[in-house]
Amino acid sequence: MSGSPASASPRSSPRATRRRALTTAKRAAAAVLTIVLASMVVFAVLPLTGDPVTRYLQARHQYSPTDAEVAALRHELGLDRPLVGQYLGWAGNAVRGDFGLSYQTGRPVGPDLWAHLAPTLVLALSALTIALVVSLALGLACAAAAGRWPDAALRAACAVGVGVPDFVVGLVLLQAVVIGLGVGGVISDGALAHVGLPAVALAVLPAATWTQLLRAGLLDALGSRFALVAAARGAGRTRILLHHALPNALPPYLTAVAVGIGFMLGGTAVVEAVFSWPGVGLWLVSAVRARDVPQIQAFAVLATTTFVLLSLAADTLIARLDPRTREGTG
Repeated sequence: MSGSPASASPRSSPRATRRRALTTAKRAAAAVLTIVLASMVVFAVLPLTGDPVTRYLQARHQYSPTDAEVAALRHELGLDRPLVGQYLGWAGNAVRGDFGLSYQTGRPVGPDLWAHLAPTLVLALSALTIALVVSLALGLACAAAAGRWPDAALRAACAVGVGVPDFVVGLVLLQAVVIGLGVGGVISDGALAHVGLPAVALAVLPAATWTQLLRAGLLDALGSRFALVAAARGAGRTRILLHHALPNALPPYLTAVAVGIGFMLGGTAVVEAVFSWPGVGLWLVSAVRARDVPQIQAFAVLATTTFVLLSLAADTLIARLDPRTREGTG
């Protein structure tokens, strides 16, 4: 046995190729269905918050609208149509990035969402890079030193990272770095040059969690039969760790990363508040406070779609890395 199960590469037959294509198509169809069902739930939130026309007019004009004004705007927005027609019209507009008008500003929601999304993407991608590099390095270090003091010290640090909320990490960084050392600033403008501290604060929890997961997967792979066979054939521990154990530990790790990216994009509000980062998190908090349903709907659709697509990408990548999953039914 010359390698691990994840590194085997059996010759692909036309039948196997068709099965993989069918599995991929099933996964894509399931992802689309999930997004559609989620959009129905998001759309259903609108009538539960009261008459959207009345709320819009009250928010924009600060007075109780007349019945004629309500009827005119309801017809203009298509809210006098059957519910199915309303959903289809809303969903069709949402696909084009049109989520209606904000109750607070009266402006289209889409452009405001994209404007606030850019700083959040900068923050989330920076935090993702930090979390990936740190978790891969620490996970490999823990597995290489399993049972010795470096492993124990790193596991203790990860336990602290998992247990401490990100806003506490942010406040500590502000106190120690910005106030104590005079490096950086309390107010951020969303530029890449100022992303360091909020990215570190956002990356601590996923880095600690992914390190623990990767360590467990690596130790499990190191104790498996293929690793023992490789060691018996003279392979060094480093080679076994990198070429045999790591590929087999990656699938659950990548799944956790995909889920973590979705939470990074949707859960930046607290870190953005601590560092005054002008991202979509603060924008969403403002929308929730004002019960601005179109803004909340836009964010919910974006977050759900991102999460589902990332999960689909992770499944596809895992199927490429681990032949044992390629013939699955999805």
